[in-house]
Amino acid sequence: MRFRVALLFCCFGGLALLGCSTASHLSRTGTQRFRGLASYYGSEFAGRLTASGEPYDPRAFTAAHRDLPFGTRLRVRNLRNGRSVIVRINDRGPWHPERILDLSEAAATALDMLRDGVVEVECEILP
Repeated sequence: MRFRVALLFCCFGGLALLGCSTASHLSRTGTQRFRGLASYYGSEFAGRLTASGEPYDPRAFTAAHRDLPFGTRLRVRNLRNGRSVIVRINDRGPWHPERILDLSEAAATALDMLRDGVVEVECEILP
């Protein structure tokens, strides 16, 4: 009986730890960074309300993230070319399971990712 309880505890404990892991981690400097795929949404969405209630402006440096608080500022770096930009989270998404960020058209242009559409990025949460 004890063996079964211990086995169940180990299995569920391991699953709980796995469920808590994310793409983010703390660096040695205490800043939070994460990596993944980013896409962008273009001017066809201009004027539509974002999840924060403000209209989408393709010329603004904004982004959508699934759960970062609205107003969070991120430094986003395109890992292919090293270009970076600072954006503010004002929307929810992306809803594609393999992507971590949807960028505004202005941010995507600054990162030189319009042609590729989807690129690998590193994000740093700014104070």
